[in-house]
Amino acid sequence: MDAPPAAYAIDRACGEHDQPDIPHMSLESFLIALANPWPGQAFERYFGYLDGEPVGHLELGLPLMDNLDNVYVGLNVLPSARRHGVGRALLDLAVERARTLGRRHLQGSTVLRHPDGPAFARVVGAAPGLEETRSRLDVRTVDQARLDAMLADAWQHAGGYRLILWTGVPADEIIDDVAYLDSRFNADAPIGDLALEPEKVDAEKIREAEQRRVQTGRTTYHAGMLHGDRLVAWTTLVGLQAEPAHAWQSITLVDRAHRGHRLGILIKLANLAQIRQLQPGVEVIDTYNAGANEHMLRINVAMGFREVDASIEWQLTL
Repeated sequence: MDAPPAAYAIDRACGEHDQPDIPHMSLESFLIALANPWPGQAFERYFGYLDGEPVGHLELGLPLMDNLDNVYVGLNVLPSARRHGVGRALLDLAVERARTLGRRHLQGSTVLRHPDGPAFARVVGAAPGLEETRSRLDVRTVDQARLDAMLADAWQHAGGYRLILWTGVPADEIIDDVAYLDSRFNADAPIGDLALEPEKVDAEKIREAEQRRVQTGRTTYHAGMLHGDRLVAWTTLVGLQAEPAHAWQSITLVDRAHRGHRLGILIKLANLAQIRQLQPGVEVIDTYNAGANEHMLRINVAMGFREVDASIEWQLTL
């Protein structure tokens, strides 16, 4: 058995079953991702078998710089092979590995549109840690006049700030500010009951992450706000080169001392305009937000995002 293609086939089949409207990465990108792990993490991978055939794939993400009590669990079992004990056997292995490594919290997500995942999580004793909403913007039908009016109004509250746009690695003048804002995500964004501490992010980790995205065929589009020479707000869109019609709205952060000036809406609108210019085939943009993040959800709704499904981040504490 050629293990990486077998793992990819399981992951893709589960992804297409659970969220068929989201494009799945190519096998080539999957293989490149395996060879170039996310900076600051190690990974372990295992198969689950049924009648001698691999039908389950377990991926354990092990943070190496922070959150050292945690294991991030990706557990996929082919829909046709569920309820035969494969998922439970793989989770038991994950628990065993966590204990061996001295880690206490196993975290993983399930979508709510199918009952299999949430039912499994409850049966094994996991607790819901954070509910997230996936929203989608249909770029083809956006109300541009409304967006223009929102942009003009927001600028009335942002005197003294300057917009900056870039793609890929940030310029040296702002990369430390990007790292600082990135490191604040787990402290400033809602994390529910999940055991998460702020990540340790520096300029080198930012560069490595951007390099990995390029290697896996992704392009990042960024918008930020400068106050003086300092970057105090930042947002990112991620496009997959193999699927130019689809993109992800990723992180959006505004430094606490600079909130109340509509910087979040300004940078999101500016970055939307940027991706429409540089990736003109983009049709839909997906994003995840914690259900408790009412402010960001209001901004998304005002831009035209509409809820399409939801997921739960579960935590099993040993």
